[in-house]
Amino acid sequence: MTGKTTKSSFRGGFRYGWMVFAAMSRPNPLLPRQAQRLLQLGIIFIFYSSLGGFAIPFLASPRIGLSVHTLSAFQGVFLLAVGLFWPKLKLGIAASWIAFWFFIYGAAAILIAYTIAAFWGVGNETIVLAGELPHGLSHGTAFQETVIKVLAYSSAPTGLASFALILWGLRWTSDSQSP
Repeated sequence: MTGKTTKSSFRGGFRYGWMVFAAMSRPNPLLPRQAQRLLQLGIIFIFYSSLGGFAIPFLASPRIGLSVHTLSAFQGVFLLAVGLFWPKLKLGIAASWIAFWFFIYGAAAILIAYTIAAFWGVGNETIVLAGELPHGLSHGTAFQETVIKVLAYSSAPTGLASFALILWGLRWTSDSQSP
């Protein structure tokens, strides 16, 4: 059946090879496990924020270190919130897998980009406003600027794709139960 679009036992959906992009008539077994992982990652991000707060004065760019501290705390709370409603999503196995991993990558990539920028004290090519602040960033080598730029810019499309899938998974369907 690989490579063929066919109707399947899933109501209102279609199957393309092994990927199922539909609200299934039975619950997706991955959703509770993924929700648990999102909750765990949320706590890890908050813990990272707590430890990172102590490192701020020792970083090459303390101002960006403060941004890392704030960003990781915000992302931790956001991961906790998404983890709480994740089991309610109406996504097939492939769609939930894509949304889950894109969401994690989007959150982690931008945090890693800012963390590297704070440690190196460079990255004003990508993090433009920070270069104008006291204790901000300076211009690094081509390699350093490229690493930060690839990480920062790659988080946007994956994050947006995961948000679109999450929004689609929150839709009401005819077989949805009232809250």
